[in-house]
Amino acid sequence: MKLQILKSKLHRVTITNTHLNYEGSCAIDSEILKVAQINEYEMIHIYNLQNGERFSTYAIKAEAGSRVVTLNGAAAFKGSKNDKVIICTYAYLDDVEIKKHKPTLVYFKEGVNIINEIKSSIKIQKNNIVNL
Repeated sequence: MKLQILKSKLHRVTITNTHLNYEGSCAIDSEILKVAQINEYEMIHIYNLQNGERFSTYAIKAEAGSRVVTLNGAAAFKGSKNDKVIICTYAYLDDVEIKKHKPTLVYFKEGVNIINEIKSSIKIQKNNIVNL
């Protein structure tokens, strides 16, 4: 049996613009795509931390070094410039692959789409989280 497992995550990346009349997708700086191991045209899931929207589209390349993350076409309705989002990809893995798998987790400096840290695991959540 194969399970769908987190492959890559861009954590708290900032939307730099929206383009309603551009072909639908999400353009991401090609250097960020490379670091995160996200392929052009790969399905991505976007979770908007500003408005709670959750949706799927596909990644396209934006100019290398531009720090661009844009929502295009219908996706432009799901967020606004300066919204913080989490962008994830998933892969289907079998039991053997899952035991060896390490996701690529990319964290960003506040508001500037500059990579701050790259990790391959998330620390165990403790039961001291304050409810909002």
